[in-house]
Amino acid sequence: MVIGAGIVGLATAREVLLRDARADVVVVDKEEVVGAHQTSHNSGVVHSGVYYAPGSAKAELCVSGARSMLRFCNDHAIPVRVDGKLIVAVDEGELGPLAELERRASANGVLGLRRLGPAEIAEVEPHAQGVAALHVPGTAVTDFAAVARALAGDVIARGGRLQLGFPVASLTGDGEGITVSSGDGRLIKARKGIACAGLQSDRLAGYPPDIRILPFRGSYYALGPRAAPLVRSMIYPVPDPRFPFLGTHFTRHFDYTVSCGPNAILALAREVYSRRSFSAADTWDSLRFPGSWRLARKHWSTGLRELADELSKRRSLRQARRYLPDLEEGDLVNDDALGIRAQAVDRGGRLVGDFVLRRTGPLLHVLNAPSPAATASLAIAERIVDRISAAP
Repeated sequence: MVIGAGIVGLATAREVLLRDARADVVVVDKEEVVGAHQTSHNSGVVHSGVYYAPGSAKAELCVSGARSMLRFCNDHAIPVRVDGKLIVAVDEGELGPLAELERRASANGVLGLRRLGPAEIAEVEPHAQGVAALHVPGTAVTDFAAVARALAGDVIARGGRLQLGFPVASLTGDGEGITVSSGDGRLIKARKGIACAGLQSDRLAGYPPDIRILPFRGSYYALGPRAAPLVRSMIYPVPDPRFPFLGTHFTRHFDYTVSCGPNAILALAREVYSRRSFSAADTWDSLRFPGSWRLARKHWSTGLRELADELSKRRSLRQARRYLPDLEEGDLVNDDALGIRAQAVDRGGRLVGDFVLRRTGPLLHVLNAPSPAATASLAIAERIVDRISAAP
C-alpha cells in the first residue's frame, strides 16, 4: 500500500509494479484527484542539480531523476521545454557563492555548464543584468500535475488500484502488516506500507520527537503582457546557502506565462491556498515544536523581510529589478498562484536539507521530500522501493 497520491507516491506505486507485475498495489489519498497539493502547486521546473551538496541524496537523485523525468514526459506526450536557466550574481559579493555553485554543479555531473560575463549574459537574456552568471542549459519546465495523472494511469494499467477520497484516520503496523482506517468504518490492510504524505507526513508518522513539518507558503507575481517577453527562459539569483529557498526568480512556464517570486513565509495552514488561510490545528502543531521557536530566533530578521516583501509590491519590484532593471511598477500583476512547501525542521531549529526515509518494520515513512522531489520523483521511488524491499 502507498499512502499519498502525490507525484512521489504515484511514482513509488509504479516502481513496485515495474519490479513485480503480480504485486497487489493500492494507493490511498484523502483527495478526490491525484497530485492535489505540492505536486500541482509548484513552479514546474525540472531542476538540473546545481544547488545540492555533492554526495547528498538530493544531488544524486536530482541528476538521475531529471533524466528519467524528461524521458517519462516524452514517452507520455507531456509538454516539456528545455529553455535553460541563468543563475545571476548581481554584485561582486555574490561571486564567491556563485563559484561554489559552479563547483557543486560540476561535481554533480551537470552537463553544459558555462560561466558567463556581463556581455554573455545579454546574449542569453538580453534584459538581465549582472556581473557574472552560470548558464545551465539543461534546465526544463513541465506540468507536474499532468505527470501525476500519467503516473496514475500507468499504475492502473499495470494492475494497481487508486482509492481516492479515503482520509487516513489511523495507521497501524505489526509483524503481520499494516492497517489503515478512514474513520468511517472503511479499512484497508496490506503486507507493507509506504507513506508519502507530504505536508501530513509527520502526523502520519505519529509526530516523531526529533522532526516536524513546517509549512512555508510561497506566493508569486505574474509578469504582465508588456514585461513577460523580457524573460526568455529562467533567471535565478545566487541563493543564500543558509536556506533551502532560492529567493526571487523568474520562470517562463510550460504554458509560456512568466512568474516572479516566490517569497517564503511560515504558513498558518498546511493545505489551504489563500494568503489569509488559518488552521488552528496546523498552527498549534508548528508552535508546540521546540525547533520552530529556535528557527524563529535564528532567522527572525529574514522572516520579517519576507513578510514585508509579501505586503509591499514596491519592495518586490525593487528586488526584481536587481535582475531585470527594465521592469516597471505596473509589470507585476497580483497572481493567485500559491504554493505550500513541506519543510522538515529538527529540534535544534535547523532546516533539514536532505530527503529523510525511515522504516519501522513493514512501514516506511518519507518524512522529508522538498524540492527537487518532483524532479527526482522517479529516482526517489527507486530508492524507496529498494528500502522497503530489503529485509527488516
